[in-house]
Amino acid sequence: MLTLIPLTLAQANEFVEKHHRHHRRVQGYKFSIGCESCGELVGVVIAGRPVSRYLDDGFTLEVTRLCTLGGRNVCSFLYAAAARAAKAMGYRKIITYTLDTENGASIRAAGWTCAGLAGGKHWTGPRRPKVPQAPEQMKYRYEKILREVS
Repeated sequence: MLTLIPLTLAQANEFVEKHHRHHRRVQGYKFSIGCESCGELVGVVIAGRPVSRYLDDGFTLEVTRLCTLGGRNVCSFLYAAAARAAKAMGYRKIITYTLDTENGASIRAAGWTCAGLAGGKHWTGPRRPKVPQAPEQMKYRYEKILREVS
């Protein structure tokens, strides 16, 4: 049975550092949630402000990291939990990105929809990191509308 637990950013980042395939820890966040199975931490989700300043409207939240040990339904369980928490906090939309080589089944299972290809293969501009922080390939943006604007 999967169970949600609260986590600090330090705890979530420690899990990400140990288990994520291609990302490192995050700098800031709004919240993080852990998933336990039989008393063992098997996954984490970290949500924060959108990385893209164009999407940072104060009502959109981004899942910046999701990392699991690969157990059945853990990803979709955490994506759904993040969406519920964001909605309870008053956000209107939640977004995340996957590499174009990932199929996104867990995100779709949690009720999110694919908004299409997003961004470029790497950061540009003067603040571009000297060392790539993520695989330099295209990404898909997924989103879930939490509250319609009237």
